[in-house]
Amino acid sequence: MKTTTTIFLHGLDSSSKGTKGIFFSTHFPKVIKPDFDGDLDNRLLQLEKICAEKNDITFIGTSFGGLMATCFALKFPSRVTQLILFAPALNFKDYQVPEVMLTTETLLVIGKYDTVTPPDLVVPLAEKTFSNIKIVIEDDDHMLHNSFKLLDWNNLIGEN
Repeated sequence: MKTTTTIFLHGLDSSSKGTKGIFFSTHFPKVIKPDFDGDLDNRLLQLEKICAEKNDITFIGTSFGGLMATCFALKFPSRVTQLILFAPALNFKDYQVPEVMLTTETLLVIGKYDTVTPPDLVVPLAEKTFSNIKIVIEDDDHMLHNSFKLLDWNNLIGEN
């Protein structure tokens, strides 16, 4: 039996104790919710340790966590089966679109009024990064508080 590992990656100034982390603790307690600190490279090293020996990974990444999920998937594409990205920070200064697009199934949800990861900057980068992407632009801001809980989480991540 194939076992999926689902990992929530919080944003730059957040933690597993933020609104989304608490949502997963309450509704999907099997979702792994690590805390990260440091710059992108340090966070990616922490993530690689957490994911050692894991395959068939679903990442739920919000903002900087979405950038982390993308970077991990670019480095280890065969280990990541699904990306659920909320306002991913693809507009981060060090991010570069890959030469070969990721084929990983990807859902990108972003707020129309997001000023941190503006859709007009992030969506074109996402379209050059992921070949198997569904993009949803919500009537919301960067935090996606109005739309996050409304997603069909049971279908997205099942009983994880």
